[in-house]
Amino acid sequence: MSLEELYRYERGYMEPNNEGARERFKQLVGFFKTLNLPMEGRVLDLCAGTGIAGVALAKAAGAEALTLVDVREEDLERHAEWLRMAGISPEVRLVRGDVREIAELVEEHDVALLFGNTMVHFDPFDAVRIFAGVALRLSDGGVFLIEDTDRVYRILYALGYKEFFVESRGEGYALASVHEGYDIGKGVFKRSYYLLPGFRKVGEFNFHHWDLATQLAIGKIFFWEAELMRPGREGFSRLSDVLIFRKPRKKVAKEILESQTE
Repeated sequence: MSLEELYRYERGYMEPNNEGARERFKQLVGFFKTLNLPMEGRVLDLCAGTGIAGVALAKAAGAEALTLVDVREEDLERHAEWLRMAGISPEVRLVRGDVREIAELVEEHDVALLFGNTMVHFDPFDAVRIFAGVALRLSDGGVFLIEDTDRVYRILYALGYKEFFVESRGEGYALASVHEGYDIGKGVFKRSYYLLPGFRKVGEFNFHHWDLATQLAIGKIFFWEAELMRPGREGFSRLSDVLIFRKPRKKVAKEILESQTE
C-alpha cells in the first residue's frame, strides 16, 4: 500500500476546503514574511502535497517560479486552489517523484522547503541524500526550511510509544496504527494502519522518530548556517518548529552524492 492511500485519511491540514488548513495557510504566509528570504526568486516545495506551504511561501516572497514535488500526483493537482486563494500566478512546475532523488529532478532554486512534519517518513540515510540534493540545487545564497516536531521528546517521552494508537478520526471512521517491529539498521519503527470499524488494513509504513538536534547537526554538514525557530511561541499556533539552513556547501553535497552512487 502507498502513502497515497494513507493520506486519503490524514489530510485535513492541507485541504483547501478545510477551515483549519485555510487558517494554517494564512499563518504560513505571515510567518514566511518574518524571515529574511530571497525575494522574487524560485521556490521548491518538497513533499508538497496540495502545495499549501509552497504557495504560501511564493506569496510571501513574491516568487516568480514555484516547483512542487511529491509522489502523490492526485494531491499535486490541487495546488491551483491555493493559488486562487493566494491571488498569485507564478510559473508552476509539477514534478511527481521521490525527494531523495531531488538532485536529478530539478534545476537551481533559491528557497526550498519541506513542511508538514514529513521527515518522519525518512530514515537517517534518506535524510543525508535529501540534504545533499537540496544543497546542490540551491543558489549560493539559498535557504532550506524544514517544519518538524521533536518526536523523541513528544512521542518517546511525553506521550509514550504506543503499541496501538488511534491516529485520526473522520466522518464515520477512525484510523489506527499498530506496532509491527523495529529495524535497528535503519532506525525505523514499522507500523500497520487500519480503518475502523471493520479493521481494514490500509498499509504498512516505516517511521523514524527524529529529534530536532539531529536534523540540525546533519544540516550543518551541508550548510554553513543552521537555526531553530519556534513559531508557536510567536502566535503561529498552526505551525510546528522550523529549522532554517542557509548558504549551501555544494562541494560537500556533490562529494556525498557521488560517493553514494559509486
